[in-house]
Amino acid sequence: MKSITIKGSKRESVGKVATKAIRNAGQVPCVLYGGGEPLHFAAPELGFSKLVYTPNAHTVVIELNGGDQINAILQDIQFHPLTDKILHVDFYRLFNDKEISMNIPVKLEGAAPGVLIGGGVLIRNKRKLRIKALPKNLPDFIIANISELELGNKLYTSQLQTEDFTILHPDNTVVCQVRTSRASMQLEIDELDETTEGTEEGAESTEGGETP
Repeated sequence: MKSITIKGSKRESVGKVATKAIRNAGQVPCVLYGGGEPLHFAAPELGFSKLVYTPNAHTVVIELNGGDQINAILQDIQFHPLTDKILHVDFYRLFNDKEISMNIPVKLEGAAPGVLIGGGVLIRNKRKLRIKALPKNLPDFIIANISELELGNKLYTSQLQTEDFTILHPDNTVVCQVRTSRASMQLEIDELDETTEGTEEGAESTEGGETP
């Protein structure tokens, strides 16, 4: 998995006054958990753009003043309810021998016959899946091959399991499916109505005609 570097500086004071001063200076108060006491630090808000405003998943390399480098993942982020300004970020330290849980985007591969030939619509039920894996096995994305999905078929999480990671969803969780489009459904209803009307008109003509 690709990593994004966040450069920050350790915080000596974590009170409200110090936190407010950090935000006024364009910095974001952060906390790193895992492996002992929480580590408080601050980092420039602009440095989070590639990490936060993206559908992709990344690990993080936190570079602190003094030369310390720590591998981590984004655990939680708080935004201002009105301005969407980043207020606080929590990270969790990565260890090479410990599995970590993370949301990974799903990437579709192939073309569904139910869409190309059957005129159906592809519905994406899960754009991200939560998995558990060692840091070295964290994928950039999970590939979901839809090349065998016919009209009415569904792709389940059980079909995406690999030895590298465990998907933390029930096996019957639907990732995507091909359903009949509304236009096709309406066309079938219209055709059925026309057939019914024709049958009724024929019956009326027979009833009103003279018997030979």
